[in-house]
Amino acid sequence: MNATSTARSGRGPNGREVVVTGIGLALPGVGTYGDLLGPLPGEGGFDPATGLVGRELRHKDRASRLALRAAEFALHDAGLTDADAMFTGAADSTAVVVSANWGNADSVCEAVDTIATAGVTGLSPLGLPQTSSNVIAGWVAIRYRLRGPNLTVSNGVTSGLDAVAWARNLITAGRAEAAVVVGVEPGNHVVTKILGEHSTDAAVAVVLEPADAAASRGARPSATIAGYARSRNLAEALASTGATEGGPVGLWLTDGTESAGAGAGRLLAATRRIDLESQLGPLSGALGVLQCATAAAHLASGAAGNVLATVGGPRHDATAALLLTPPPPALRPSMQERGQHP
Repeated sequence: MNATSTARSGRGPNGREVVVTGIGLALPGVGTYGDLLGPLPGEGGFDPATGLVGRELRHKDRASRLALRAAEFALHDAGLTDADAMFTGAADSTAVVVSANWGNADSVCEAVDTIATAGVTGLSPLGLPQTSSNVIAGWVAIRYRLRGPNLTVSNGVTSGLDAVAWARNLITAGRAEAAVVVGVEPGNHVVTKILGEHSTDAAVAVVLEPADAAASRGARPSATIAGYARSRNLAEALASTGATEGGPVGLWLTDGTESAGAGAGRLLAATRRIDLESQLGPLSGALGVLQCATAAAHLASGAAGNVLATVGGPRHDATAALLLTPPPPALRPSMQERGQHP
């Protein structure tokens, strides 16, 4: 997915700007999305021991349960659910895009172990659906009866930002009228063994809509998705998003590798930088979506400047960059107006 003039302007063929209208977190140590501005982890936040139980979460893998909770909070924050937590938007044209690199690896490993010891007859019909690579996105769509495009991005370190960009492309191309983007990684022994370090339960969801649609229903967006690029190095990515010419950057969300990008310091003079993984631990596919939520918190707080999120670098196959700017003035909320939902 390469940057284009459309990506830099934030508008698609239909001329629509895409904005963030809802944010939901299922992340220990983070109570509200405003807390993402640090320091982290804080007190409270999501408790998996109590938050991942309930009849509607039975027979689902851990990543799907985390994703469902984050999606629930995001849709509520966007004003798209009723008193019974049922979706009130355009279900036929609402997409689900999930970013997860390790999401259901535990279910796959469990199935393989069962086949090795008991054969295929030992598999449970209730557990087998959890081995699908798209199971997380499928459960979110089923829960809210969303019948728009449905896909999972498992693209390594850039996965989360790629998922946000894919969701925006679906909207600007007219394939969807809204999108629920979820970044999720579970904390379990399988992921910990793969990474060689303790993994973190992390799920974050953002709701994307066209700015005009958000305005027509009285929503108060917190950010505009203004530009995206996936390139060989950071300098190219920054230039392709328009970050170096689209106004000052007040916050740079990094993954700790920006110093390796040639000329990065000269191209960007951010007044503040935040590395979420250095505070919360490995986030993998959840990182880019969590950066999007953090950007929304910065912009909703009234802080000056745009927000740039970057991941990847020389140690990876690519670098991705996402530029977020304030929503149209008439639609801008404050943190107090949004109520800082989880």
